[in-house]
Amino acid sequence: MSIEVRVPALGESVTEATIATWFKKPGDTVAVDEILCELETDKVSLDVPSPAAGVLGEILAQEGETVAAAALLATIVEGAAGAVAPAAKPAAAVAAPAPVAAAPAAKDVEDAPAAKKAMAEAGLSRDAVQGSGRDGRVMKEDVAKALAVAAVAPAPVAAPPRAPVPADDAAREERVKMTRLRATIARRLKDAQNTAAMLTTYNEVDMSGIMELRNAYKDQFEKKHGVKLGFMSFFVKACVHALKEVPEVNAEIDGQDVVYKNYVHMGVAVGTPNGLVVPVVRDADQMGFAAIEKKIGEFGLRARDGKLSMAEMQGGSFTISNGGVYGSLMSSPILNPPQSGILGMHKIQDRPVVVNGQIVIRPMMYLALSYDHRIVDGKGAVTFLVRVKEALEDPRRLLMDL
Repeated sequence: MSIEVRVPALGESVTEATIATWFKKPGDTVAVDEILCELETDKVSLDVPSPAAGVLGEILAQEGETVAAAALLATIVEGAAGAVAPAAKPAAAVAAPAPVAAAPAAKDVEDAPAAKKAMAEAGLSRDAVQGSGRDGRVMKEDVAKALAVAAVAPAPVAAPPRAPVPADDAAREERVKMTRLRATIARRLKDAQNTAAMLTTYNEVDMSGIMELRNAYKDQFEKKHGVKLGFMSFFVKACVHALKEVPEVNAEIDGQDVVYKNYVHMGVAVGTPNGLVVPVVRDADQMGFAAIEKKIGEFGLRARDGKLSMAEMQGGSFTISNGGVYGSLMSSPILNPPQSGILGMHKIQDRPVVVNGQIVIRPMMYLALSYDHRIVDGKGAVTFLVRVKEALEDPRRLLMDL
């Protein structure tokens, strides 16, 4: 009996994916739950397991193709190798989920195919188009209206074509199609620059206090909590402390409104082989050092394996990015829309500083806060960064809420 292999549920607002890799070819034997292929969405990679034991039949979507949620990918000829149960029962069990997998897509608003094509050709973001169809569906005429509005801007919507390259240079080049993740990163970063009035303020912090505290308690901390005491938990706690005093850095603009959030969902930027992702530590303001370290460690491992879900990377209210792990001494981080603030950490470097009139060597780190000047003024941004600096240089302030 032939069993259908379909695209699994992709998550809220995600309607399509790209076939990244097929791990099996037609005629290969497969076991139940054995991974058949990998899909790539705007944010995460998804494994597609085999719904039954048997032989892989026809592959209906090739590598590089874009497929919709619940689309048919391939077929499995059930029972040809290693099926452990009568054919009738697995068939019933597997056939039933097909409409269930399609259910999440029904909640998403599927734009008109002609509109999708027009947006892609114009390099236009979906967020820049106001849909007039049912439930906000974008129609082709909506794209035309958005392009007409954008035409008054001096800058072109699409990137300019590449300059001609000499033939001998072209022969030594390699052209590789951007992954969906990389394309999404590029679009979101450029959208952030085009939308927000982004500004960056800098400071530096003496890391001696944290390093001494870590050295004194790291063994006891790891023995009791089963996780190492790193720097990230101190930075998360320091930012939570500062956000309480300067709540606009934790807010966002929604049309003509400012949305203030009485919670802190802390995004932590993580580098992966495929690009930067930002999983979210939810309710970080309610968590202790150990819980924060465990969650960040878990996210880091799963991010490198491409196992983060869409839900885990949505809803952040503030972001921390640590370029210091790659050796960066100073940088200006770009906002993660629709957030209004992002803190950049950098490399800890011994430098001469003046303390009590004396030149001493201290482990110093530059901090950079990029913020949306539409909602956060200079005083608020500087106050936030100074509060972070004070909490890091004297971690006891965190315990006493000072």
